[in-house]
Amino acid sequence: MKGPEQDEFDSLSGSPLHAPLGLNQRRRGPPSHLSARQLAIGASVVAVIGISVLVWRGKDTNGEPYAVARIERVAPEKPAAAGPAATAPVATAPDVTGSIPPRASGAEVEAATGVKVTRGTEGGDVPAGLIIQVPKTFDVQLTPAPDRRLVEKGPYGPLPKIGADGSRPMEVYARPLINRADGRAPAKLALMIGGMGLNIALTREAINQLPGAVTLGFAPYGSELDSLVAEARSAGHEVILQSPMESFGESDDPGPFVLKTGQDKGQIVDNLRWQMSRFQGYIGIAGFLGARFTASEPAFSPVLREIGQRGLLYLDDASSPRSLARSLSQGTNTAFVGADLLIDSRNADEIDAALAQLETMARDKGMAVGTASGLPVVMERVARFTKTLENRGITLVPVSALAVRGSAVSSRTKR
Repeated sequence: MKGPEQDEFDSLSGSPLHAPLGLNQRRRGPPSHLSARQLAIGASVVAVIGISVLVWRGKDTNGEPYAVARIERVAPEKPAAAGPAATAPVATAPDVTGSIPPRASGAEVEAATGVKVTRGTEGGDVPAGLIIQVPKTFDVQLTPAPDRRLVEKGPYGPLPKIGADGSRPMEVYARPLINRADGRAPAKLALMIGGMGLNIALTREAINQLPGAVTLGFAPYGSELDSLVAEARSAGHEVILQSPMESFGESDDPGPFVLKTGQDKGQIVDNLRWQMSRFQGYIGIAGFLGARFTASEPAFSPVLREIGQRGLLYLDDASSPRSLARSLSQGTNTAFVGADLLIDSRNADEIDAALAQLETMARDKGMAVGTASGLPVVMERVARFTKTLENRGITLVPVSALAVRGSAVSSRTKR
């Protein structure tokens, strides 16, 4: 028994399309009426062929479809004539541009924000377009610490050392310098903010509030030194170990393993190695207190020699005019940085005056170094001071950028 499908197949099999060309040709009569189904199929085929021809004859679009549409320009509706009735007051939108006027020119915007603005056709393809060019920022990444080349096992923990290839911690762990695009070398100013690690909240405030070029000094005491130092370095701050040393005040006792003049050379070096094993990744050492200790050549010389032999620098923080760090660093071949000014005040006006003095020193000598404690008011004033320092022709650099061997960078002043 045949079904509808078989009948349709038989009809198609006997059609001229399935017959050999030139055989069984028959005279055809007038065309019969087409069914609705055949009309639909024919219309679909014609539509597909037509679209294919249009796409093929179009522009080269790498085989991708595209559409062309006409956009009519519609004239804006004319405003209705103003009537005699008074209109209600219209609230104005808040000024979201801050100090920039709503109708500010491109030059005014660029001066206020550092963002380049181009109006009109110049610099763009769109007529009457507005092009905003945001300057690129570069995140300065420090070398991860510890670097295995620069670590040796010590009695209290890992200690820094000069690598077999000559690499020094003061260079490997330092914050890289980015040269100016215009090739200029303006005056340089370095700042070290100390006392980090003793107060976790204040330490994190310094890490987040101060620019990355500010060097941070960590004391060897604290419960989260490793993590805090890692956070500081991840934010771009190079770090220094502040070594507790004996001062002239008997009441000044910073903690255990303090370097003291009454100790023999072996005890002094042993205490220093305990301090140096508290965390990794520092570029050098600075004294914490230490006015008595740094004035004693027999006690201080072994410390500077140990520091130099381990590829570190020594930063004299200008806290004591009796310090022998400048002269002893020459004999021990230790890289040295001498601060010009110690900012030792809790008064905002006095801190601002000291920072202004540092800026003047940098202009006069080409470089200057300042140190301060990490007090909230100090960090707030330093952050504000450094924000516009580059615009005033001074480059903020890390302490390591001003290190020299066997000679001092500067004279010392306390304010």
